[in-house]
Amino acid sequence: MVRAFFPGTFDPIHYGHMNIALRASNLFDELIVAVYDRPLKNLLFSPEERMELVKQAFFGQEKIRVIGYRGLTVDACRENGAQVIVRGLRVFSDFEYEFRMALANHRLAPDIEVIALITNEEHTFLSSSTVREIAALGGDISSMVPPHVEIALKDKLKQTPSLQLPMPVRD
Repeated sequence: MVRAFFPGTFDPIHYGHMNIALRASNLFDELIVAVYDRPLKNLLFSPEERMELVKQAFFGQEKIRVIGYRGLTVDACRENGAQVIVRGLRVFSDFEYEFRMALANHRLAPDIEVIALITNEEHTFLSSSTVREIAALGGDISSMVPPHVEIALKDKLKQTPSLQLPMPVRD
């Protein structure tokens, strides 16, 4: 059995993430979508909230299991019996970062392979930060995230007014 590990912060999960995960689930016996607990960046949703949003996104997908993790990704792979790390590439600039991370992970765990899937064309512009910014400015994100994520994001922004971006001043 080949088990793959798809790590990310998923703050929030969007259709680009889901595209990569669903395609990867067709390649492997099991895909673990792993929500990273404490990345070195500011997050909107708590680890528990992100886990719940990801679980809802993959509800009914029998080959996909959602977990949370902290620490090194390769350690979490070993703890969960994963032989492969799955990463997604949107644009060429992603390649340099992912290439360096793959080399570092290979240095730490030469027995764990890294595979990169290129996102479908319609998702190349998507990132969690783009989704958050558009939502904060009152834009329509319904084509970018599942309905439950759209609702959660709007609710979170209402609860935390300081996260909303100021409206531009017109002359």
